[in-house]
Amino acid sequence: MKIGAWYQGDDRCRFCVWAPFVRSMTLQLVAPQKRDVPMEQLKDGYFAADCSGVPSGSRYCFRMPDGRQLPDPASQFQPGDVHGLSQVVDHQAFKWTDQAWRMFPKEEIVAYELHTGTFTPEGSFEAVIPRLKALQELGVNSLNLMPAAQFPGTRNWGYDGVQPFAVQNSYGGPQGLKALVDACHRLRMAVFLDVVYNHLGPEGNYLDQFGPYFTDAYQTPWGRALNFDGADSDQVRNYFIQNALYWFREFHLDGLRLDAVHAILDMSAKPFLQELAEAVQAYRQERSSPVLLIPESDLNDTRLIRSWESGGFGHDAQWNDDFHHALHALLTGERQGYYRDFGRISDLVKSYTKGYVYTWDYSAFRRRHHGNDSGDLPGSRFVVFAQNHDQVGNRLKGDRLSGLISREALKLGAASVLLSPFLPLLFMGEEYGEEAPFQYFVSHADPGLIRAVRKGRKQEFQAFDWTEDPPDPQAEATFFRSRLNWEQRDLGHHKQLLNFYRELIRLRRGIPALARLDTQSLSAWGDDQLRLLFLERWHEESHVLCLFNFNTETQPAHLDLSEGQWSRVLDSSDTVYGGPGSGLPERISSAREVRITPLSAAVYCHKQENWTGEGG
Repeated sequence: MKIGAWYQGDDRCRFCVWAPFVRSMTLQLVAPQKRDVPMEQLKDGYFAADCSGVPSGSRYCFRMPDGRQLPDPASQFQPGDVHGLSQVVDHQAFKWTDQAWRMFPKEEIVAYELHTGTFTPEGSFEAVIPRLKALQELGVNSLNLMPAAQFPGTRNWGYDGVQPFAVQNSYGGPQGLKALVDACHRLRMAVFLDVVYNHLGPEGNYLDQFGPYFTDAYQTPWGRALNFDGADSDQVRNYFIQNALYWFREFHLDGLRLDAVHAILDMSAKPFLQELAEAVQAYRQERSSPVLLIPESDLNDTRLIRSWESGGFGHDAQWNDDFHHALHALLTGERQGYYRDFGRISDLVKSYTKGYVYTWDYSAFRRRHHGNDSGDLPGSRFVVFAQNHDQVGNRLKGDRLSGLISREALKLGAASVLLSPFLPLLFMGEEYGEEAPFQYFVSHADPGLIRAVRKGRKQEFQAFDWTEDPPDPQAEATFFRSRLNWEQRDLGHHKQLLNFYRELIRLRRGIPALARLDTQSLSAWGDDQLRLLFLERWHEESHVLCLFNFNTETQPAHLDLSEGQWSRVLDSSDTVYGGPGSGLPERISSAREVRITPLSAAVYCHKQENWTGEGG
């Protein structure tokens, strides 16, 4: 059932809402002309009305039998706020120019996560467009937008959204998002949107007044769980599946990042996540469109990303927190909270070769065994990162790595991600060492909710033994502190770091051994005491060796290389990147001992004459 308000042209519109809690429903058209339209009751609790005299931009609400006036649960635009009137959107009015666009192979993704409100001073979709060329020159080819569904107020990460179909009004609404996607496609950049199907925010959440969208059988960390396996859950599933298809059909998005699917609690024989993947697969076949589903999960359960034939749910890739935690613990030395399970070179070695670090191993943090074996899966099933909105913003002060570790260590972290056999993701500003924090912010109107959010943020940090109070999420200053300082990217050491990222991405695309995301054509080994890690990758005639020194001292290493000439194509210690100067030989033709500079990464390429050096 297609829900919401669907403009048909010629001032005609079809309205449909699922409301099994009531016996009658009235569509109240408010502007430009005010009138009430009784809705026809359909099967399974749906109500519908086909109306003429409803121009695009008309505002409306649904009136319950008791007189309550509520926004459409599938509203496509809320021009006022989450409590106000919904607005009819004419999706045919936007003139797309991306007819020739085709998504490139998933293996080529270099993703960039951004928060629309803090990426530019304007905080809008259209303000992102002039910055796209700079990201393209860096080598980024995919934007990963944090949630854009309507949330209360104008300042929010987006995970408190309450109207999943309505594009945030303060970001520019539906037209602004379409303009950004169209501009990206003209530059051959893909666009992914973060969607939240595990909960809805509390303020402006009217879904439970229409039907049993929620269940008391489970509880999520953020409140009531959605009803994906109880009575009437078929219609709840339809709501979210229609939402996913809506983003693909009407906004030409190339993929969805599904937030924290481990909090989608569902005991069905066919879980919602599998049904969603099946619906998206049907859409792919219908439109010949290779759209992707990339969930976030901390379960380390490969069923999520295995095919249906293998007993999986059929999703395309997942965010791999294990890789981040292993890398972060090595770079920072932190061992609080979930970092207590990490901190060894062998953890990162295992992630390079297996994907997950915990593959039914005992986790001291969880005090139980965790995960299953992912060693047979290709690297393209995992998204890895040194930073993202969670791992920065959910720190007490919203510290970026640039505020925690040295510049040399920043380059080491970048190389660890971009030389990996996985899909890399950068967090906005990371590429030039942005110094502004990324903090948690909201702009709620309910005083009780504001108090609860402040209290919740304090409790969230107890596992990390952070004793200070976090910044006030409600304060406008917290939001302003989190904005990027774009002028930094052209200055001094920031520009040197930016150039290093650019060169890493160029090598990743240009060297076949790095471009192929195959964990079977790879060998990784290391020394926990010396804090050295070696990564060897190959594909046909292409062969590379990556050296990583996580030690703060220069370390000797014996390289037992295959015959032929090996040429150094990158060293993070080079002065051109602000380093102290490389201590490694430019060429190696036999087994020998080298000295690796502290906190550095280097790449040697075998038979360099077979490598063009051209990026993809």
